[in-house]
Amino acid sequence: MKITVSELIVRYLERLGVEVIFGMPGAHVLPIYDQLRDSKVKSVLVKHEQGAAFMAGGYSRVSHRHGLDKIAACIATAGPGATNLVTGIANAYAERLPVLIITGETSTYIFGKGGLQESSGEGGAIDQGALFSSITRYHKLIERTDYLGQVLNQATRALFSREPGPVLLSIPYNVQKEMVEDDVLDQLHIQAAVPRQVDNCAAHGVALAQLAALIQAAKYPVIVAGYGCIKAGARDVVASLSEALRIPVASSLKAKGVVSEGGALSLGCLGVTSNGQAYRYIVEHADLVIFLGAGFNERTSYLWDKKLLAGKKVAQVDCDAGQLGKVFKADLAIHGDIREVLTALLADLAAEGASVGKPAGKPGGRLDKLDDHRENENQPLAGAAAAQHAKFHLMEAFFAGLAERFPQDALIFDDNIVFAQSFFDVSHANHYFPNSGISSLGHAIPAAIGARFFTQARSQDAPTFAILGDGGFQMCCMEIMTAVNYGIPLNIVVINNATMGLIRKNQFQLYGERYIDCDFVNPDFELLARSFGIQHHRIVAEADLDTLFASADLTGTINLIEILLDKNAFPTYLSAR
Repeated sequence: MKITVSELIVRYLERLGVEVIFGMPGAHVLPIYDQLRDSKVKSVLVKHEQGAAFMAGGYSRVSHRHGLDKIAACIATAGPGATNLVTGIANAYAERLPVLIITGETSTYIFGKGGLQESSGEGGAIDQGALFSSITRYHKLIERTDYLGQVLNQATRALFSREPGPVLLSIPYNVQKEMVEDDVLDQLHIQAAVPRQVDNCAAHGVALAQLAALIQAAKYPVIVAGYGCIKAGARDVVASLSEALRIPVASSLKAKGVVSEGGALSLGCLGVTSNGQAYRYIVEHADLVIFLGAGFNERTSYLWDKKLLAGKKVAQVDCDAGQLGKVFKADLAIHGDIREVLTALLADLAAEGASVGKPAGKPGGRLDKLDDHRENENQPLAGAAAAQHAKFHLMEAFFAGLAERFPQDALIFDDNIVFAQSFFDVSHANHYFPNSGISSLGHAIPAAIGARFFTQARSQDAPTFAILGDGGFQMCCMEIMTAVNYGIPLNIVVINNATMGLIRKNQFQLYGERYIDCDFVNPDFELLARSFGIQHHRIVAEADLDTLFASADLTGTINLIEILLDKNAFPTYLSAR
């Protein structure tokens, strides 16, 4: 049976299991939009194509946390529609998110003639394929239909691969209207799921024995858990290893909550913008550092501070062979699935009669050291440290209230990260999504909206927060109207200090207080909220936070929560020079 290419593309989306496609129509994609009208794929109209890409990314990230690995999708017209996607797609590429991008193109018969919004690369037109080539796993300008089946197969393989990423299909207007046989889709080879296991752990027998020996020989081992633990679905196994052998756990920023940060064995977050507890414990006490799916990037490593690993044994487990030995030399490196490796390790230790599952006793005095360290950490602050701490009391109180009010099932998208890294104890039952990837401002609001589309479709009560500074807010606040249009409950937390905080901090610390282009005037956030038809809450004292968490509907409505902060309240960490 003959159908149009535009109908085939929509059926392809359905075959992939795409539930929502975020985007904005334009003349060059209207044939596809016309077919979406009768499809079970829900189209969501955004206010800017960058928002569509970020929404798709947020949808994908939450989908993965729920173990479903759904394909996310976005759509834009040719020319500016496509170019507006670039930042969000670059972020998805850095995060390895399976996002399918559909873009239109001018008709092939006017390639090179200067067609409106043409991006074919012909006759001096911009080359959209070249533009996306370094931020996609696969991209194709489909100029003919005779190889359409092969193209869709290549796209599918890239989306479902072990290392997925964005895929771009750009389809000229006239090609969308051509007729093809509908059995093209029968050529597709779609995997139901990507197996997490890298290889059989039996092959790691010697390495597992060596890892067990390193752990038992250490007096003060520490686990540094990275996002690879979450990606592998290994949160429970990491917690089991920690509890069984009483090993403290520090996490990377992206892995906050891999074990509950309020727990007795949590050191919190390791990273340059954190409170430093994990750093000091590792530097002062650890004799073995076990990296589990942690990349040891600039943030986590304190700009690759040599003191973190000096004089220590180092073990590393990662499913990505490219991470092994990437920035440090491990005494033992295991290429394997983290969940499988740790499960086998625990079984081997139990079989050998190691102190697995024996809560009494503190092997090697590990917890004594941890308790002593925490006792020192909790001493009252004095002098400049106390003054610095006092500047952020509202942010500390906000995150304490958030952790208490929503101990589970909350989705937190955080562009600011500095305050959460120090003040927010993420439980293993919550989902914290820092602005990682390429760390683009203007990410939190659209990403949170995309995530909420996923949870709402499953009737899940997931209180959702987008936390960002007032500078980043003004890059994406128009997407609040997308949430309003579709009835998406969302809490937008704006840190109002009328400055680009990171820039002002750097100019204070590194450039002799020579401030330029960091300060600005904000809108009246209460009036802005009123114009959107949403609730506004202004936080100037802790009593306002008490009222917020006690009486505001933070689950079923849209709230704009404005927290005032002194623009001269600078975190003490130093950025890279």
